[in-house]
Amino acid sequence: MTEADGSPQLDALIVGAGLSGLYQLKTLRDLGFTVRVVEAAKGLGGTWYWNRYPGARCDVESLSYSYSFSPELEQEWTWTEKYPTQPEILRYIQHVADRFDLLRDISLSTRVTSAVYDEKARRWTVTTGGGDVIGTRFLIMATGCLSVSKAPEIPGAERFQGPTYHTGHWPHEGVDFTGQRLGVIGTGSSGIQSIPIFARQASEMTVFQRTPNFSMPAGNRPLAAQEISDMKENYRDWRGAQRASGFGVPVDKIRAKVADPEVAEALCPTSFPFGTKRPCLDTGYYETFNAEHVHLVDLRKTPLQEITESGIRTSESTYEVDAIVFATGFDAMTGALTAVDIRGKGGVALKEKWGEGPRSYLGLAVAGFPNLFTITGPSSPSVLSNMIVSIEQHVEWVTDCIRYMRDNGRTEIDATTGAEDDWVSHVEEVGNYTLYPTADSWYMGSNVPGKPRVFMAYIGGVGPYADRITEIARNGYEGFALKT
Repeated sequence: MTEADGSPQLDALIVGAGLSGLYQLKTLRDLGFTVRVVEAAKGLGGTWYWNRYPGARCDVESLSYSYSFSPELEQEWTWTEKYPTQPEILRYIQHVADRFDLLRDISLSTRVTSAVYDEKARRWTVTTGGGDVIGTRFLIMATGCLSVSKAPEIPGAERFQGPTYHTGHWPHEGVDFTGQRLGVIGTGSSGIQSIPIFARQASEMTVFQRTPNFSMPAGNRPLAAQEISDMKENYRDWRGAQRASGFGVPVDKIRAKVADPEVAEALCPTSFPFGTKRPCLDTGYYETFNAEHVHLVDLRKTPLQEITESGIRTSESTYEVDAIVFATGFDAMTGALTAVDIRGKGGVALKEKWGEGPRSYLGLAVAGFPNLFTITGPSSPSVLSNMIVSIEQHVEWVTDCIRYMRDNGRTEIDATTGAEDDWVSHVEEVGNYTLYPTADSWYMGSNVPGKPRVFMAYIGGVGPYADRITEIARNGYEGFALKT
C-alpha cells in the first residue's frame, strides 16, 4: 500500500533489526499486517552487529540466550560454548532471518532521523537520512538499550596522531595491535572482555581506569553434547522458569588473583555496592595485570588531563602510545530513542519530554505519543534481566495489542498521563528500596555528562512484571486511552 504521494503506507514500521526487531516483524507479519523494518547498519544484529570488539560475548549462557517462540528452532540450532561469542550470536540471528524469510521486509543502511505524529490521521510520518518518507499507523522502536556508544569526554582526543577505536564501533576487518604500545581507556564490560586479548598482542599496554568494576570468572568452555541434549529435551520447562524468574549472580576474589598488592587494591571496587553496576563476566581479566608489559593507571589518584598528539596525559605523567581504544560505554536505555527527532501530540519532542529523565508507562509507551511502542524501553526490567526474555515479553504484548485494536476497530492507543505518573512513581519507589541509586552507573544515566540522574530500569523482576502487563491487557488496556 502507498500514500497518495507514492510513499509507503504501513500498518507498522519497526526501527531496528536486532533480536527484538526481527521477532516483532515475524509476529506481526504472521497476523497479516503490512510491516517493515528499517535498520541503520549494513547488516542484521543490532547491538551484536556493532559490538564486535575482540572478546565480545554475551554474559547470559547460550542455551538460555535464544528465542523461545519456536520449538523447532530450539532443536535445530546448536550452540558451541557456554557463553556465546559475538560472531556466533550473529550467525544465530542470520539463521533466524533466513529460516523465517525475514530479509524481504527489511531495509538495511536506512537510518531514521525523524518521526512526527499526525493527530488527525492518527498515523506517523517517518523520515530517513536518505530522504525517504514512510507513513505508518504504528511506530515500534526496537532500537536496543545499549546501541548508542558514548564518546569519551576527554580534551584533545582529536589531536592524537595515531588510530583510535571505540569498542562499540569496532572495525569489521579487525585490528591487530601486535608490537604496538596500546592505551585502553575504560574498564566496563567491553574493556574487561577485550583487555586480556589486547594484552596478548600489544608490546606494552596501559589501562586507564576511573572506576574499578566487579567481574566474575565466566568459566567459559565448549558445551558437552550431553548438556546440549538435556537442555533441548527440557527447553519448554526451562523457558517457563526463565519468564517467571528474577536474576542472580555469583561472587569473585580479586586480591588472590593479582600478584601486585597495590594493583590488586586499585582493581577492587569500593565506591559502590556489588550489583549496583552491572557485574561483568571475564576470562583471565585480573590475571592479565600480572604480565610485566601490562600497566594500570588509577585515575582516581592521578586524574586524566588530556590526550596529546602522541599519548595520554594524567596529572602525574604522560604515556606515549601508538593507538588508543575507548571502552567508554553507551548512552544506555534512552540514547537510541532521543537520537531520533520523535514528535508526538502538539509537536512535543520526546527529547524535550524526557529532559528531566525518561517517563513511560510500563517501559512500553509514552503519554502524548500515541501508537508508539518502545521495546524494552526505560522503566521496564530490560537490562536487569536476560534481555531476550524481556524482548519476547514486550514483542508479544505489542503484537497482541495491535491485533486487539484491529479486531475492535481502534485506530489510536495512548498511555494516559495518570497511568504514566503512577508507573514512574512505582519504578522509583521500588528502586529506592535497593542500593542502585547509590552508585553512579549507566543504570542511573550518570555515565553521560548532563544526563538526568534517574534509575531507568524496573527492579520488580520479569515474572511479576509479566503478570502486571498481562493483567493490564486483560482489563482492556487499563491506563491507555483507545480511540476508534
